[in-house]
Amino acid sequence: MREIDRLTTEQFAIPSLLLMETAARAAAQAIEERLPDGITGASILILCGRGNNGGDGAALARLLSLCGAFVDVVLFGRVEDTKGDARTNFEIAQRLADGGAVFRPTDQLEASGLTLKGRSDGYLSFTECLNEEDWNQFLYFDFPEAPDVLVDALFGTGLTRPLEGLHAEAVRYVNRARAMREAGGASQPLVVSLDLPSGLNADVSTLIGDAVRAHLTVTFTAPKPANVLPPASYCNGKLVIADIGSPAKLIDAAPSQLFLTEDQDARQWLRQTRYTPDSYKNTHGHALLVAGSRRYSGAAVLCGDAAMRAGAGLVTVATPASAVAPVAARLMPEVMTAALPETSDGAVSEEAIEIVSQLSERAQAVALGPGLSAENEGTRRFVRAMVEHRMKPLVLDADALNSLAPWPTELRGTAELPLILTPHEGEMRRLLGGANDEGGLADRVGTARAFAVKHELILVLKGSRTLVAATDGRVFINPTGNAGLGTAGAGDTLTGIITGFLAQAYGTLADQADALLATLSAVYLGGMAGDLAARELGMRTMTASDIRRHLGAAIRTLDAEGERP
Repeated sequence: MREIDRLTTEQFAIPSLLLMETAARAAAQAIEERLPDGITGASILILCGRGNNGGDGAALARLLSLCGAFVDVVLFGRVEDTKGDARTNFEIAQRLADGGAVFRPTDQLEASGLTLKGRSDGYLSFTECLNEEDWNQFLYFDFPEAPDVLVDALFGTGLTRPLEGLHAEAVRYVNRARAMREAGGASQPLVVSLDLPSGLNADVSTLIGDAVRAHLTVTFTAPKPANVLPPASYCNGKLVIADIGSPAKLIDAAPSQLFLTEDQDARQWLRQTRYTPDSYKNTHGHALLVAGSRRYSGAAVLCGDAAMRAGAGLVTVATPASAVAPVAARLMPEVMTAALPETSDGAVSEEAIEIVSQLSERAQAVALGPGLSAENEGTRRFVRAMVEHRMKPLVLDADALNSLAPWPTELRGTAELPLILTPHEGEMRRLLGGANDEGGLADRVGTARAFAVKHELILVLKGSRTLVAATDGRVFINPTGNAGLGTAGAGDTLTGIITGFLAQAYGTLADQADALLATLSAVYLGGMAGDLAARELGMRTMTASDIRRHLGAAIRTLDAEGERP
């Protein structure tokens, strides 16, 4: 981001002071949208560090006071010790405050994009705090009560070590103010962080010390790892990504291999695979799911129903013979079943390879694993043979993964016959050969990337903020979903959605199908369906079937035009 900012100024002659002003305007807009009564008359405290993040805060203070807010700025340091554009904004704020400035909204400010709900005089004060004594005096004499809005502009992307002293005390004040008001049932103060909650290292997902717990974070140009990767991302609250004028070509040319999936990615896939007037079941692919066992028939049902609801033209669930009746009794009537040879304990046996191969010839995508059971050696040999001799794109989940753990080095995906693995963290540890290594996934992004590149496959690492790692080293962070998706059967449902999307992609687009985009879209829309279910039912009571039932609403949300007859 520092390089993008520098090149924006050097190559495109966009002054960095203008970028700072645009950032402040975006933050003011985001704050106004969160205040039911608007900015006018609101009490706002802005805590500023000496760097550019603090400069953003000073520019924001001026805009908010012009909107009729009563704004207090606290700079932790002296203006004379700051530099560059940050100092320019501090000096402007200080001079306006020293003049006892009272501001009135203008038509020019309205034209900048702020709606100004009502018109009233605003006020700006400016205080320099050099030590904890100054800070305590300010709180005692000037600010005994929490404000309506508390803006954190202490540190942005440059912090690499834990906060200490005065800055740590300021962060603790912010978090205490939030906690006290929430405990009393009030929603204020609204805690807003600029670019990144202070106390986080922008480049890592872990907490390095005390950090602001924001309700809203307005980050600029593009999200940083700590904005979107847990547990650091839990400090961000709602994340708003504000475009402040950096040219898109600079962002596209950045060497980052870490991406955030957006609705436009899933929308692109939905548009590519839209139904046309001559569409029918065969044009939208056949999904084959090898799932279930005598003891675990429910996983096959969830997976099969999800593939059907995801839009696959045809779905077949192949399951051990003794599981066919209980599976078929609960499946949607549109889903077909096939009986497979089984072991003595009711799991699929090695003898099923030929039958599954024949079924695969008619399918566009195959899934293997939900409810399969990995206790029998014959089942494990079946799974291995399925991967080695696969004929179509293959999704592996649950017991298919456990059957191959630790992952054999010689098993690799190809562009023509991609492998898509969907482990949760426990399964991932087993694939890595460290079933008891609780710390083995501290760097989830690095682990996912290394595994996907080494084995030339697509890895869907499930969890809070599911990751999708590609064969070329790119890793995509999925922003949809919630804790309710940890419910039993949600993984089986996701496998069905992914397989259904792959079947549609290969059925509709044939050689032009993109397995990675289909997988990213399935993960995004599956999480979105979970979010819609949680809004209706709450996270506590939602089930995996609720995720499937809300999938249509998620698809219509992103591509309503394409879903109209």
